[in-house]
Amino acid sequence: MDKVSVLVAAYNAARTIGKCVDSLLAQTHREIEAVCIDDCSTDGTLAILQDYAAKDSRVRVLHLDTNQGQARARNAGLQTATGSLICMLDADDWLAPDAIEQAVAVLSANPQTDTVLFDVVMEYADRSERYEMPPFDALTGREAFRLSLSWRIHGVYMTRAGIHKRIPYDTTCRAYSDDNTTRLHYLASREVRRCAGRYHYLQHPDSVTHAVSVRRFDHLRANESMRDALTSTVGDQKLIAEYENQRWLNVVDAYMFYHCHGRQLTESEREYGIKEIERVWRTIDRKALDRRLAAKFGYRPMPSWRLFRLQEWAYFTLRGLLGKNK
Repeated sequence: MDKVSVLVAAYNAARTIGKCVDSLLAQTHREIEAVCIDDCSTDGTLAILQDYAAKDSRVRVLHLDTNQGQARARNAGLQTATGSLICMLDADDWLAPDAIEQAVAVLSANPQTDTVLFDVVMEYADRSERYEMPPFDALTGREAFRLSLSWRIHGVYMTRAGIHKRIPYDTTCRAYSDDNTTRLHYLASREVRRCAGRYHYLQHPDSVTHAVSVRRFDHLRANESMRDALTSTVGDQKLIAEYENQRWLNVVDAYMFYHCHGRQLTESEREYGIKEIERVWRTIDRKALDRRLAAKFGYRPMPSWRLFRLQEWAYFTLRGLLGKNK
């Protein structure tokens, strides 16, 4: 029976970590290890985890002396993982009892498959929604990578340990960099499939990806890390060009965030944000951009930074006015 290592990075998760770990210990696939990494919590998270470990040998606890962020915490756990298959579970999420069994069954039945997506259920305060993906039986790693650029497929999965240990979590930024790891895992896979095992993904309106925060500009730096990884390890110019278009969309998106929410940031945060956008704008390979995209008002690279800013101001101002008049 394949052993599965589940990485659980936890920081001040005392309210939710019990439900998370309980869902692992209730798995119908019994050959698991829950590698729980306490990222220097200041609440009772560590004590709760240690209590679980004292009662069940499948729970192992690592404690970090300083808060290092989710990616570094997971990497610490990854170094000690002994399973032939690896997945992660956030400290406020939980798995259906047969989730791991379902994923292992797909991997066992398909020796060429390296990665299996869970069936993700988005858990909101007032409702639950399944993450809708396009129908597919098996994808090549390249196909999965391309679908993940626009998140037509999500990033919650089980993969073979060889891939995961060769490609640990990207630590460039505390947020967004894990997207890079997901995409590189897909790209390294011979096949990517899906299973019926459900992963319950708690949604937070105050998370970094939803909140008005200067950390939103970290997305641009994480994108650069991904581009560099593709350039150094893959060398596929067509694939790199596709990702360059994604980087460009994120530059425009970052400017939209700056335009719409800049007043909610401090002066120093606004200055940092606009400098980051300009810095990355200057690194875009304009020859790689899709002509239809680059010709669209609001998305044209423009010959100068000043003209680009003028275009973005006009584009998002008009969008705001049209939205108010609906």
